Amino acid sequence: MKNFTHKLSAVALLVAAGFQAQAEVRINGFANFTAGKTSEDVTLFGYTDDVDFSNGSLFALQVSGDVAENVTATAQIVSRGSNDYDADFEWAYLTYEMDDNSSLTAGRFRLPLFRYSTSLDVGYSYHWIAAPSTVYSVLFNNLNGIRYDYANYSGDLEYLVQVSAGSFNANDDDTSTNGKNLVVVSGEAVYNSFKGRLVWGRGDITLESEELSAALTGLANAVPGFEAPLGAIADNLAVDDDEGTFIGAGLEFDNFNWFVSAEYTVITVDDSFAPEDVAYYVTAGARLGKWTPHVTYQVRDGLDDVKFLDQVAQLPAPLQPSIGGVVTALQAGSFEDYSVSTVGVRYDATTSVAIKAEFSRFDNKIEPEIIIDTNLFAVSVNYVF
Repeated sequence: MKNFTHKLSAVALLVAAGFQAQAEVRINGFANFTAGKTSEDVTLFGYTDDVDFSNGSLFALQVSGDVAENVTATAQIVSRGSNDYDADFEWAYLTYEMDDNSSLTAGRFRLPLFRYSTSLDVGYSYHWIAAPSTVYSVLFNNLNGIRYDYANYSGDLEYLVQVSAGSFNANDDDTSTNGKNLVVVSGEAVYNSFKGRLVWGRGDITLESEELSAALTGLANAVPGFEAPLGAIADNLAVDDDEGTFIGAGLEFDNFNWFVSAEYTVITVDDSFAPEDVAYYVTAGARLGKWTPHVTYQVRDGLDDVKFLDQVAQLPAPLQPSIGGVVTALQAGSFEDYSVSTVGVRYDATTSVAIKAEFSRFDNKIEPEIIIDTNLFAVSVNYVF
């Protein structure tokens, strides 16, 4: 922890020094200290049946400053327990305020896919310990590019339109996911106690991993003399510059005494092994002084029909069972179909510190079960400064 603190402080000082010559530097921060365990000997959302204090914990600093008239520079440095508390730049961008309603952002920033995208890492900003994973667990959250924001109002209606474009690169263990020609359009409107949002996005996606590459190469060369048709099937299964689309919708009612909200997303990657991924959650809670009890039900439905069996059917009959089994297995490994039910409570200890506790029940609907049904217990302390 000492090395982490020194490393993070050094980075923060370098960033601050870069801003100091131009303007007064503003430094804010937040932290989540979380512990959790499952009731069974399985891994769920990074937790196991041993108490884990790192998986959901993080410490972050956000540094900003006015570098010119109407131009602001922002950098966010995040140190995650799941990454051995190594400090990384997650955001680094410039924002130009074009007028009272419009702004242009360029650099690396959080993509506005969800209701809590901007504050996703700031546990203090919402009632859960972590935002619902069925919806918020996506391949990437940050974009390298530009974003145009337009905000205005008409009577009691306030609205915000954001158009983003750029590329991304996300690495997770042995898997690398790249996206280019990415365009995302989102709109959000607030009317009294109601808030709604719609999101559409598309991009050209490439996914690479040694395990997938080895499996596809093995399929393409499985039967001597049939490299051409088997190679065509392998190419279809690969995620190589394939078009991916994202559609999202959200609705919320919050009168400060109680709230109910939901988000719904659909993710598809054409001509690949990836199934159509449908996810949603519904949550509700009440604010009773410093206490906020809440319930959430979330679903992830990534169980799809096996694709490319029509190409398998064109192979000689003796090859169809074995090749069909391989094609099915390559796709079935990414199928998901489960729900999570959560009851929890938030306690606002101070105006900047929240203490939370949750009990979640994971119900896997795929047979045979990839992950057995289990319970997850978690507690967390979130604060901002």
